[in-house]
Amino acid sequence: MQTLKHYLIFALLLLFFSCNVSPEPIDYGSDGCQFCKMTIVDKVHAAEIVTKKGKVYKFDATECMINYTKDFDTTEIQLYLSNNYTTPEALIDATKATFLISKNIPSPMGAYLSAFKDKADAKKFQADKGGDLYTWETLLAKFKD
Repeated sequence: MQTLKHYLIFALLLLFFSCNVSPEPIDYGSDGCQFCKMTIVDKVHAAEIVTKKGKVYKFDATECMINYTKDFDTTEIQLYLSNNYTTPEALIDATKATFLISKNIPSPMGAYLSAFKDKADAKKFQADKGGDLYTWETLLAKFKD
């Protein structure tokens, strides 16, 4: 009976630790984009999805992440993350970010799309580089077609 108890505890611990729902660091220059299959090298435009079961999908740009979700059960997604343009490699909650589409800031897939954690930063870049600001919802609507 004691052995069965130990196996049960071990199984529960294994289950607990195997369902970790959190981002993974992107290995720039090695990881590939789930959508376009390009190697992820741009440290200010990468993105990531984490499912409710903890599976991580990495993308070389936010536009790839959005396009990938068109054929994905989005009810399974726990986190949408984009790199913060002002802090290379830092992933931020894409659903709370402000996005700038500016022809003066190229992104890997040509959508000229950058994510900002702070709306004030996005407005500063918009004043300098031009373009239009979007919320997550308005961005999804723009990419719907």
